[in-house]
Amino acid sequence: MSHEHVSNTKRIWTVFGYLSVITIVEVFFGILKPEFLHMNSLLGLTLLNWIFIILTLVKAYFIVYAFMHMEGEKATLRNAVILPLIFLVIYLIFILLTEGNYVYEVFKNSTIKWNF
Repeated sequence: MSHEHVSNTKRIWTVFGYLSVITIVEVFFGILKPEFLHMNSLLGLTLLNWIFIILTLVKAYFIVYAFMHMEGEKATLRNAVILPLIFLVIYLIFILLTEGNYVYEVFKNSTIKWNF
C-alpha cells in the first residue's frame, strides 16, 4: 500500500490570490474613502465600514476553509465549525460597536472631558 503525495501548491497560490485581491480592495477603499460609501449609513454604520466587515468575514472564511482543510470535510462538520465562528464574530462586532457608541455618547454629552 503506497500513499502518493499530492502537491497543494496550486491551491495555496489560488487562496493566496483570493486573499490578496480582497486585501487590496480593502486597502484601496481605506485610502480613497469614496464619499458615497463614507457618508451614507446603514444600521448605524457607514457603508464603507459594512464593506470592511463583510470582506474581513470573507477572508476569515477562506482561511478556515483552505488552511484548516474544511473543503474535504462533510457539509455538517464544515457548518458546525464555520457557522458558530461567523455568528460569534458578528456578535463581537455588535457588542464592540454598541459599547463604543455608548462610551462616545457619554464623553460627548457629559461633563467628563476627553483627556486621552
